[in-house]
Amino acid sequence: MTHVLEGASDGARDELVTRWAERHGVDVAHRLAQAEDLADAVAEAIVPKNTTDTYDKAWRTWERFTTAQGLPVDEGGRGSLVAFVAWMLRQGRTNGTGYAPSSASTILAAVVVGLRERGVHVARDDQAEARRALDGLTVRLLQEGERRGRGQAKGVNAGDLYTVVRACPDTLTGHRDRALILTGLHYASRAQDPAGLLARDVALHPRGLVVSILTGKTKHSVRDARILRQHDPEVCPVRAWETYRTRLATDTAPRWSAPDAPAFVGIDRWGHVTGGMTSDSITRAVKRVSARAGVAVAWTGHSLRVGHASMARRKGKDAVAIADQGGWARHSRSLHGYMQIEDGWNDNSSADLV
Repeated sequence: MTHVLEGASDGARDELVTRWAERHGVDVAHRLAQAEDLADAVAEAIVPKNTTDTYDKAWRTWERFTTAQGLPVDEGGRGSLVAFVAWMLRQGRTNGTGYAPSSASTILAAVVVGLRERGVHVARDDQAEARRALDGLTVRLLQEGERRGRGQAKGVNAGDLYTVVRACPDTLTGHRDRALILTGLHYASRAQDPAGLLARDVALHPRGLVVSILTGKTKHSVRDARILRQHDPEVCPVRAWETYRTRLATDTAPRWSAPDAPAFVGIDRWGHVTGGMTSDSITRAVKRVSARAGVAVAWTGHSLRVGHASMARRKGKDAVAIADQGGWARHSRSLHGYMQIEDGWNDNSSADLV
């Protein structure tokens, strides 16, 4: 029966195929094994690249920890995981400083996945103990007045939006920036969303635009977002998109305004197109346009997403409608965090209690 086991990836798979052969016969066992291989390939294919990168970086952190502490890399018991958490908060970064608790939490989760993928048993109770240690040490840091990490991204607000739009020059780059900011705000974009758009993914509609976002990480974030025309033409995303596309067709080679060209293109200081924008160049552009306008706190690649949630909520929009537009799950904890009340006074729960 050894031919049945050819291609099996490990001992567990060997045992499984052997049981199938005994129960259903060799041919059926072969087909079931092939189905398992297909399932493995699909699972690998649907993992987003940034998730894979997170797992790889987390595992390298675990390797640095186990090497520094003289611990085996293939053990994930209670003591090792709790010690790992404490080490990360104390000195885990490559420069010798501690991680922010949110980063340590992400790394811990990824390391547990990595251990299990390598056949290491990680008990649920041991993982929970490490989580409790992380929570307790985080409280200790706060009590000592130490806050780590960048915190939540600064969200766009209406006043700053007008300032930024008015600071965009009457150039191809300026019109691209205006369209990037205004469309991104209205569908709550992540930096990778406009970077992944082709021109054909943004379709004009009698009432506005339909933006087909295909680069999302979840079934919620892959969506068709509808953007209505705004009453004020100065901040209308539809008008900004139309003006940018007209200018692009006028100032550049025809291939850059073709349906299969990138929706947002990089432009050098001389006005020449350099290719499609990447997530990093989108983030740099958002930061640059806010700095150019003199916004007090520079925007980041996530500011448009945060701004959409908080501005829409302030306007009384329904949380479900916000979630669907921005590609959040309808009960997303991160969405509720983004629907922030920045000064703590508006919509405060203490208002008019008696």
